[in-house]
Amino acid sequence: MNRTAFALAVDVVVVLVFCLIGRSSHAEGLTFGGIVGTAWPFLVGLAVGWLATIALYRNKFDALRLVPTGVLVWVSTVVVGMVLRVVSGQGTEVSFIVVASVFTALFLLGWRSVARFVLRRQSSTAR
Repeated sequence: MNRTAFALAVDVVVVLVFCLIGRSSHAEGLTFGGIVGTAWPFLVGLAVGWLATIALYRNKFDALRLVPTGVLVWVSTVVVGMVLRVVSGQGTEVSFIVVASVFTALFLLGWRSVARFVLRRQSSTAR
């Protein structure tokens, strides 16, 4: 699997885990329909962030970069996700926005930071 496909897969897993944790912490069912209903706005936001980053940084695109890729994907995931939740009649309490922003920042940016560290370490030990 190449780096881009790997990064996209990890981002999707992060969003799905966020939704699963949220649904289970609020005693909402973990049914397929419920998970999809919760996840789709954020997955659309994730896709928008990926497409925007690829379009803006065509020649310099690196899916593992914290800036700009990670930041644009994170911001888009939260902003587009929240807008779509409002449009679709789902809740967007301030506390939810804060939790969603912090969780997705920690994990969408965090895994990239770890990956970059590991790759740098591997390249320095290979010399």
